[in-house]
Amino acid sequence: MEAIILAGGFGTRLQSRLHGIPKPMVKVAGRPFLEILIDRLVDSSFDRVILSVGHLANVIQDHFGGAWRGVPVDYVVENEPLGTGGAIRKSMERISATSAFVFNGDTWLDVDACVMNDLHQRSQASITFALSHVTNTARFGGVELSDGKVVSFIEKGRTGAGWINGGVYILSRDFPWPDNLPAKFSFETDVLLPLLPSISHAVYLSEGKFIDIGVPEDLDRAQAEF
Repeated sequence: MEAIILAGGFGTRLQSRLHGIPKPMVKVAGRPFLEILIDRLVDSSFDRVILSVGHLANVIQDHFGGAWRGVPVDYVVENEPLGTGGAIRKSMERISATSAFVFNGDTWLDVDACVMNDLHQRSQASITFALSHVTNTARFGGVELSDGKVVSFIEKGRTGAGWINGGVYILSRDFPWPDNLPAKFSFETDVLLPLLPSISHAVYLSEGKFIDIGVPEDLDRAQAEF
């Protein structure tokens, strides 16, 4: 299994906590959050990690080098911000397997990678979504399901429990990117929304831990959780 981790963002909402480091390297329970994520991948038998880096990329490259705990680590460097979509598409050009996991460098979601990968391979999907069940979808926006498929994404603001996009995907190498995309684009807005009615996909449901450290209050929660 190969993993792409998006670790190139500026962390605008977290600047007061960063002190000259990129957001994924903020310390949680005494360790860089990105280190916690990569350790999980190593423990889950991933063979390779590709880090999509941009802002303060050298901090991440210096910390992990060319391998971490024996697992090769490669880098795709954004000289200009590419958005989530541009970063994923550029990184997918570097994979050697038939598919790759995609993770956000500022999010933790409990998934069994082997089970999710088996689901993806059996379904022969172009993409497999990992969805997280939360007590309040307002901050994240919800996901509407029918017969085990995603039928729509619900805008942020609606309160109540439900499923959200957990920000973990498996993409096949032949993922059908829309035509005429710019260099910088959003994976969620510019790709998933228009493709959803037609793209073959599978859904992995997680009721485990979901933490997004992108805002100070959730970073504080992560300190307690870990």
